[in-house]
Amino acid sequence: MLSLAIVYPVFNGLQYTQNGLHSLFSLQKIDTQNAKIHVVIVDDGSTDGTYEWIKNNYPQVHLLKGKGNLWWSGGINMAVRYAIDQLECDYIVWWNNDILAKADYFSVLITLLKHDDINTIIGSKIYHAHLKNTIWSMGGLFDPKSGRKSMIGSAETDSLMYEEITECDWLPGMGTITHKSVYERIGMLDAENFPQYHGDSDFTFRAKKVGYKIIVNPALKIFNDTLHSGIRHRESSRRLIQSLFSIKSNYNIGKDYLFYKKHSESILAYSILIVKYSKYIGGFFKWKLLGMIGIKRNRQ
Repeated sequence: MLSLAIVYPVFNGLQYTQNGLHSLFSLQKIDTQNAKIHVVIVDDGSTDGTYEWIKNNYPQVHLLKGKGNLWWSGGINMAVRYAIDQLECDYIVWWNNDILAKADYFSVLITLLKHDDINTIIGSKIYHAHLKNTIWSMGGLFDPKSGRKSMIGSAETDSLMYEEITECDWLPGMGTITHKSVYERIGMLDAENFPQYHGDSDFTFRAKKVGYKIIVNPALKIFNDTLHSGIRHRESSRRLIQSLFSIKSNYNIGKDYLFYKKHSESILAYSILIVKYSKYIGGFFKWKLLGMIGIKRNRQ
């Protein structure tokens, strides 16, 4: 019998955790005869009653506790170690408290894993939860020479071209499935350099570099609520500065630089960062000026 662990850290966001666990355990009921599925959650110092609520309402969850300094990568590492060492799980599934899965997600996954090559890391087809039929990610690409880093299908309407299994270079931190041997070979997530963003792409790209195959199987469908993710400037000077240096931001200059320092193979690759931040900071001033004459950005 296959044994999998669904692992994710949480920090506050109790409503998301409540909705997510209700959905997750509803999906699992059809699969318990085919695989042993564990849920391992690391509560990293929540102050909104998350730990107590999970403990009281879902005692079957393996609930671990952090001190508020783990962030995403550290929380994943703690959960993965527990799943492999204590639960003896064969596969690890990265999850989040703000995603929902299609009803057949785990039955499809278990069928796939019965015929799995353990040297393949499998990603899910991820949709925007609030934008009908719009893709958030079909995996990611990274060219270490040119520096181009992107997500396949991002913000595009779903179509037949995205119904094919897609090979890619890296995967995001949700709906990503790895055999335990991947961690045993390449180590854990780099929680020191990439505590929040880039921890997922760094880990999976490291795996790609040593020979693992990275794919997205579109039969595995999940829906990501992106409305409360990360920090962006939103035409606020304070938020602009915060977004450039906060661990919570995907526009953290230092973390971007560390990823390129670790994985790029050409000095020209850094030009992508110059373009990225020129557009981001330039966009701040553009919308700030347009706002002064009454033109507002459509944030959808």
